[in-house]
Amino acid sequence: MNWDRIEGNWKQFAGKVKEKWGKLTDDELDKIAGRREQLAGKIQESYGISRDEAERQVKDWETRL
Repeated sequence: MNWDRIEGNWKQFAGKVKEKWGKLTDDELDKIAGRREQLAGKIQESYGISRDEAERQVKDWETRL
């Protein structure tokens, strides 16, 4: 799936993001608003992982959609 589609339908995909990364709050998801870099940054911050690992997780999640 291409990220433009995720960004355009963020409200629908936010629930799937919450299932995968449950530590992210609804407020954080609203602020992310479908921006991939913002999502990876929040995952990195919330889970205490490297930026590369957060990016990898986002990419894996995206390909599984």
